[in-house]
Amino acid sequence: MDFDRFLKLTSKIKNIPLPAESSHFKMVPPFRRALMEAQKEAIKNAKRAGVLALFYPDINKATKLVLILRKTYNGVHSAQVGFPGGKLENQDDSIEAAAVRETFEEVGVPIKTIEVIRELSQVYIPPSNFYVQPFLGITKYTPSFVKQEEEVEAIIEIDLLHFLDDSILISKKVSTSYSIEVEVPAFKLNGHIVWGATAMMLSEIKDLLKPYM
Repeated sequence: MDFDRFLKLTSKIKNIPLPAESSHFKMVPPFRRALMEAQKEAIKNAKRAGVLALFYPDINKATKLVLILRKTYNGVHSAQVGFPGGKLENQDDSIEAAAVRETFEEVGVPIKTIEVIRELSQVYIPPSNFYVQPFLGITKYTPSFVKQEEEVEAIIEIDLLHFLDDSILISKKVSTSYSIEVEVPAFKLNGHIVWGATAMMLSEIKDLLKPYM
């Protein structure tokens, strides 16, 4: 999709109601639904983080979305695909500021070029005890990405039309903190399997955008 057309689309979604759990539930295994009610108490003491779904034009003016592949490390999100973003720090004025700052740090997009369009629905991540606030944003410039070597294994550029194609929805057996191996709904994006909290956020973005395509 041409990025100028995408910009017109974003103006339509700024203030519409979010699909929230109706979108999230499409990308969770059955056991997660049962846990979500019980997690409401845990959320009260969760750490806070912000992530950014950043859309931008490539050199041909096609609309892209940037994701990152995290480094392999001894942690619950090792080698997973996610949005740029991170935890709220003392220097941050808000969760939104944290998401934008971390996007600059992780993929090198200058803060002054980022425009946040709107908040999305928050997602609680039990294994790491983070309550994550996603945002949808744009930069009108074609980024010269610079990955943060300490945390980012690869920068993944997703074509918008590829993301919106229903054929990329799959089921995948994965190891989780709840079970040795379970089958979960997932997105297959540029050869990467995206599941869990990131897939839940992507599902809401997809449901926001697709009616206007």
